[in-house]
This record gives sequence, C-alpha cells and structure tokens, in this order.
Amino acid sequence: MKKKLRIAFGALLAAFGVIFFILPGSMFVLLLGLIMLSYDVPKARDWLRTCQNTMSKSARKLDKILLDRKLKN
Repeated sequence: MKKKLRIAFGALLAAFGVIFFILPGSMFVLLLGLIMLSYDVPKARDWLRTCQNTMSKSARKLDKILLDRKLKN
C-alpha cells in the first residue's frame, strides 16, 4: 500500500513539476516528484540524475555570466 501511494504521489508531483516548468513556477516540485518515484521506478533515477546534472550546469553557467558582468563594471 505504501509503495502505491508513493508512486501515485510522486507521479502527481512530477506532473505538476512539468506544468510548473512550462508555466512560471518552481522546478523543485518536479525534483521532489522524481525523488519519490526513484525509490520504486529505476527510470525515474535516470531522469533525476539528468535533471540534477542539468541544473548544476545551468547554475555554473549563470554564476559565470554574473561574475563576468560584475567584473566588467
């Protein structure tokens, strides 16, 4: 019963996360849904790892852009 609830709630959060990714909202809802799904669904682990790597790369890129802008002024 716990497994079914975890999968259902994780899928619901992941779906809301995709909606919030398209509309203005928080990306962390998608990550929370993928974390919950990753306990039971191996493919969700791959997607979670991909999302984490992508967010890491984009954060490093944004930091570099902001630092370059700060040093330019």
